[in-house]
Amino acid sequence: GRQREPLWSALKVSEVQLVQFHEPGISNYSALLLSEDKDTLYVGAREAVFALNAHNISRKQHEVYWKVSEDKKAKCAEKGKSKQTECLNYIRVLQPLSASALYVCGTNAFQPTCDHLNLTSFAFLGKNEDGKGRCPFDPAQSYTSVMVDGELYSGTSYNFLGSEPIISRNSSHSPLRTEYAIPWLNEPSFVFADVMRESPGGGGGGDDRVYFFFTEVSVEYEFVFKLLIPRVARVCKGDQGGLRTLQKKWTSFLKARLICSRPDSNLVFNVLRDVFVLRSPDLKEPVFYGVFTPQLNNVGLSAVCAYNLSTAEAVFSRGKYMQSATVEQSHTKWVRYNGAVPTPRPGACITREARAANFSSSLNLPDKTLQFVKDHPLMDDSVTPIDGRPRLIKSDVNYTQIVVDRTWALDGTVHDVMFVSTDRGALHKAISLDNSVHIIEETQLFQDFEPVQTLLLSSKEGRKFVYAGSNSGVVQAPLAFCGKHGTCQDCVLARDPYCAWSPATAACITLHQTDRPSRGLIQEMNGDASACPASSSLPLPPPGSSSLSCLGPDSSSSPRSPWPALGPGPDSHRQVTLLPPFLGDQAQHVHALGTFHLFCQATGPADVHFLWEKNGRALEVCVPMQTHVLPDGRAHVLSWLRDAIRESAEYRCSALSSAGSRTSKVRVTVTRHGKLS
Repeated sequence: GRQREPLWSALKVSEVQLVQFHEPGISNYSALLLSEDKDTLYVGAREAVFALNAHNISRKQHEVYWKVSEDKKAKCAEKGKSKQTECLNYIRVLQPLSASALYVCGTNAFQPTCDHLNLTSFAFLGKNEDGKGRCPFDPAQSYTSVMVDGELYSGTSYNFLGSEPIISRNSSHSPLRTEYAIPWLNEPSFVFADVMRESPGGGGGGDDRVYFFFTEVSVEYEFVFKLLIPRVARVCKGDQGGLRTLQKKWTSFLKARLICSRPDSNLVFNVLRDVFVLRSPDLKEPVFYGVFTPQLNNVGLSAVCAYNLSTAEAVFSRGKYMQSATVEQSHTKWVRYNGAVPTPRPGACITREARAANFSSSLNLPDKTLQFVKDHPLMDDSVTPIDGRPRLIKSDVNYTQIVVDRTWALDGTVHDVMFVSTDRGALHKAISLDNSVHIIEETQLFQDFEPVQTLLLSSKEGRKFVYAGSNSGVVQAPLAFCGKHGTCQDCVLARDPYCAWSPATAACITLHQTDRPSRGLIQEMNGDASACPASSSLPLPPPGSSSLSCLGPDSSSSPRSPWPALGPGPDSHRQVTLLPPFLGDQAQHVHALGTFHLFCQATGPADVHFLWEKNGRALEVCVPMQTHVLPDGRAHVLSWLRDAIRESAEYRCSALSSAGSRTSKVRVTVTRHGKLS
């Protein structure tokens, strides 16, 4: 079915326990690295690196400072850069080098430099390696890096101006880089890089590949404005460059377009913001999750698309190439190449097959193959998402980063839980349920509404956290706040796979994947709270109880419910059943005193009726109700309210009857000048 707008529930930051780290005078906490075996979170910030306790990041274990000399600052300022903001050392590369050292690079006042950080003494070794091509000059430039078997693979800019982009491998015996040519990289914004290992016993006799994700200016189409295109590129770890053609350059660099669009509209999400690679023992292959926004994002839309590794691999290993075309007066500058492709296949890794044909290394490849890949780095085929559609589309939000945790509900169903951060310091937690998306909660991580710059997931049993870095500090949040659900109904309605109601302790508890006895625990991922122990039904409002202000009905007799009419239900005459639109699906952001409607409908015995509550107090007026008797004797009741509020409010509608009750709730959030109240 069509993807519904996701449901919402909003949290105030004061309601949840967040652990924070901030060092006075230090900003830009943008590099995070987790050491699983040391239980340490390493944080790279402006002119400093910290080691924090991964269980409680407010506990600092070590710190080291890496400041810029006054001489370097002065030289940087002479070139027109700001002494206060730019001519400093922003840590941009923080990668594991060995069990006892980290590889660290910083912008170093526009003279990028790399060093080794000894983890025993927590001091730099003073290597002062030239960081050109490994780390950007400018703190505002994009960058990504990954350490693969002791060698650093980077995507960054290679010069002071930031006009020469490069994807390189820093290696003592075989350093390689991209060709400096527009078809290879055209003004890219680098997003992410990771290594994809050749599967053991894969039979391909292949090679590990390093994948790079970025957004760049289109080379295949040319318009008045610069059209941006999200890309995935890959190189082979065993690449040694060419002997004559492509000497000390990648012979395996290929790139393809990533598709993320809404199938039922022309809406294309063409700016890639972040990528997370989901790996799990029960997954046949890694899955890439990407966060996207449209280029002209005046509507504040964001999307998440997911891709199988094999889809990308198929494009690179079997797809068609593109070639430059000189078409006068045409927007299309590159077209599909339909000619003969040389052997061995251009851009392919050196496989067992190639070695059998005496191509033991890229240095043995014929010039024809190398010249072809030099001229045709772009694939004609695109990498399409799983199910051909986004996993999540959300309006009124700019997503920045994503991590995904794979977990199992009590009924054995698997859920990929997406944790997506926003440019206003919030974290959304979302899952796919029955072809729609459910946003379980929103947590405000940073009270100053600063963008979340980096997200890191720790999914180790006994230490499951999301770590988030911003300009002002680092925050640690558990994967679930089950304890905040005070009743069984709230616990079940949250539809959080990490949470279940324990009747024995009368508490909503966090489930652990290991050794958890599920006997007696209540969790219904469809939100059906009927399994909850019977509690006293909600009372009718006593005569004379105070009513809250609300708007009277508007001129139309009743707003049409936007959901389909109900069909015959399997429930008995005596049972109360809430029907779509569930109140929880109607969360919305409104401007102060802007009007909105909320709907509730249910079926049940003849005496079924609704009670509405606003912030816990009963609403007696302004809530029209329509009842009609169904052919089988049950009553169908529809109620709605129209309201306007100054402050965010929580609404509940309860269907009450002699056969019991059902409750649904929603939060309506007031925005002020784009800010949540």
